[in-house]
Parts: sequence; C-alpha cells; structure tokens
Amino acid sequence: MRNSLLPLPPAPPVARRSLRRVMWFAKLKVALVAVSLAGLAMSVVGFVALRAYAAHNLQLVARSVGYTVEAALVFRDPAAAAEAISLIASPEDVAEIAVSDAQGQPFALWRRPDEGRFQGLEDHVGRLVFPEPVVLPLVRGPDTIGSVRLVGHGGALLHFLLMGLAGLLVCLFLSALAAAYSSRRVVRHITRPLTNLAVVAHAVRRERAFAQRVPASEIRELNTLGEDFNGLLDEFEGWQRTLQDENSTLAHRASHDSLTGLRNRAFFESRFNRAVREAEETGERLALLFVDADRFKDINDSWGHAAGDAVLVCLASRLRAQVRETDLVGRLGGDEFAILITPLHDAADARHIAENLAACMREPMPLPEGSTLQTSVSVGVAIYPEDGRSTQALMMCADAAMYTAKSRRRADGRRAADPSPHSDIDIQERPRAHV
Repeated sequence: MRNSLLPLPPAPPVARRSLRRVMWFAKLKVALVAVSLAGLAMSVVGFVALRAYAAHNLQLVARSVGYTVEAALVFRDPAAAAEAISLIASPEDVAEIAVSDAQGQPFALWRRPDEGRFQGLEDHVGRLVFPEPVVLPLVRGPDTIGSVRLVGHGGALLHFLLMGLAGLLVCLFLSALAAAYSSRRVVRHITRPLTNLAVVAHAVRRERAFAQRVPASEIRELNTLGEDFNGLLDEFEGWQRTLQDENSTLAHRASHDSLTGLRNRAFFESRFNRAVREAEETGERLALLFVDADRFKDINDSWGHAAGDAVLVCLASRLRAQVRETDLVGRLGGDEFAILITPLHDAADARHIAENLAACMREPMPLPEGSTLQTSVSVGVAIYPEDGRSTQALMMCADAAMYTAKSRRRADGRRAADPSPHSDIDIQERPRAHV
C-alpha cells in the first residue's frame, strides 16, 4: 500500500538538439540535394548531347573514310586503304574501322591500340553508348563497291563522366563548407533576439498566467519560445474574435433595417448614388421603384402594432422574392419600401416587375394571433435616364408616381372593407405601376 501511494518518478528529460546543429544539418541537406540534382541534371543533359554529337561524328568519319578508300577499293590496294584509315581514325573517338569489298570480304581493318589501364572500361562504355556499329555502303555510280563499318569508342564519354563526377564531389564539398559557414552566421543573428524575446515572454507569462497552445518543439530555444507565447496566442485570439463579432454586428446594424432585415435608407441611398454614377459611365439603364402599403395606418389602428409589424415583415419577404439576387430592396421608413433594378434591359421590364409586386399581395398575410388579412400596395416607377439623370430627380419621380397611383385608386372610389380585429382587410383592386 505504501508503495502504491508513492509518486511516480519523473519522466526522463527529452533530448533536444540545439538550434545551431539543426540549422547546420538543414542547410547541409538543402545544399547537398540542390547540388546533387543540378549536377545530375547537367550530367544527364551533357551525356545525351555528347552521345548525339558522337553518333553524328561517327557518321561523318564513316563518310570521310568512304571517300578516302573508294579509289583503293577500285584499284584493289589494301595497303593504301589501311594507311588512309589510320590517318583519319587516329584522332577520332573510334574503336574499330573495317572496310569490306562488294562481295563482303574484308578489305582493310584498323583497331585502336591499347592506350592504358582504362582501355577495358572505355570499351565497355563504348559498347553501352554505341550498341550498334555504323555501317555505310560505298556506292560508285549504279554499283555498290563495298562498305565501311565503324565501332564507336567510349574514351571521350568516360572522360566526360569522370570529370562530371569529380566536379560534383567538389561542389558537394564546397556546399558543405558554405552551409556550415552560413548556419553559424544565421544562428548568431537569430539566437540573440530569440533570447531577448524569451525573457520578455517569461515575464508576461508570470504576470498573466496564459494557457499553453503550441505543441512542443525539438529545438530547445523554439520550444521555450512556444511555451511562453501559448498563453498570449489564446488571449489575442479571444480579443480578435470579440472585435470581429462586434464589428460585424455594428456593420449589420448600420446597413440593415432591424425589423425586416432589408437594407436601411442610408445604405440604399448610398448604393443608389453609386448605381447612377455607374450608369452614367456605362450607358446602362436602371429602374427605381417606390412601394407603399395601402391603408397601413388603418391596419395599425385596428389590429395593433404587432399586426402592422407582421404585415411589414411579410411585405418585405414578398418584395424580395419578386426581384433578382442582384437587385436591391430597402426599407425607407414606415410602410415605404424602395427597389433598385440594375441593370434594366427594357422599360417594360420595370412595369412588369411593378405588376408582379402588386399581384403578389393578393395572398392573405398571416397575423401573430392566427388570423389573416389582405392588403395591397401602390408602386411608382422611375427609369434612368428617361425620367431623370440624378438621384434626386429619380426619387422625386418615383415618389410622385407612387402617390399618383394611390390617388387614382381613391379617385376611382375603390375602397377596402373597414379593417377591424373581427374581419380581414381585402382590397380587391390591383394597383397600377405609374411611370
């Protein structure tokens, strides 16, 4: 029992590498990989180019030999052919040249003499690079008088590969030295500010006691820095979220109507001013619609403000449903709404939208206590640039058109039933949009 109550021994400390050592190894790895890839790529490209050059050179040597030994073949002089071949082939990267007559019988043969201890390796490289010999028929007039057969030599390619390997090793060695020197300089520049920052972070942590957040690091210095800043990060993130939420709420309140959720008058007018300026620049049309709920005061007086608010919310929803996503619907105040249609392709489209707005009011609106009522709207339309070229002129035109439509309804003697808490309001006449 006593042993079970004893505290567990502390875990052994985790071995961590120093920043200097980590940076030195990282720079060394990057330098070695970069130099190796670059050297390998250059070697491959150079090898392919040199092989193509060597193959082309063999073709040229074969032609030169063919031109030279043609006369010797005709006059059957093998000694002259062998001497000419030796003069041509000695300075070239050719392992063997064989000349045959028209019957395929050997006529002259030249082989490169053994030039040192790398001869076997050069022959092996030559067989790998030039697996097939170059054969060139010798034609004189309509007849084939013989052929020249060349076998490539790998001496030049082997020399290129050895020089490339030596250069790569030298570059790797120099890269290691450069990485060591660079890492020392970088560590001297980084460790000092990190140490100072760690001292400040320790002081902040002791005073505020922030929670940890960053995972542990293998580097001692960075691990200490992470422990000190974990708490600060949580605090900063909390402050940032709070500020963002408050800014978002304030921005929404500043540009939206609190009851209907539509854009408010200030935002609508600002957007309308910008739309008119853009229309002046692009030459496009736009339409401004003023919408007013008919007999809204009677609804408030008879059914109460809760019913009036419900009517406004339902009216806003129906207005929003009748226009495009790109169009703007706003509440100017009270029972007055405004709609900005941009771009407007045809004036008839604005009239059609106004008729749809009036038609969508035929469906009864639900009230909070469960009853319904039916009302109507008066719509005034102003079109840019026909009805005005300024925001003030367009708003005055749309407002006048809306009140003209409302006055015509009253002048025609078409009245809704007296609204009361005991009967729904039903305005049968569909209002006309006045332009």
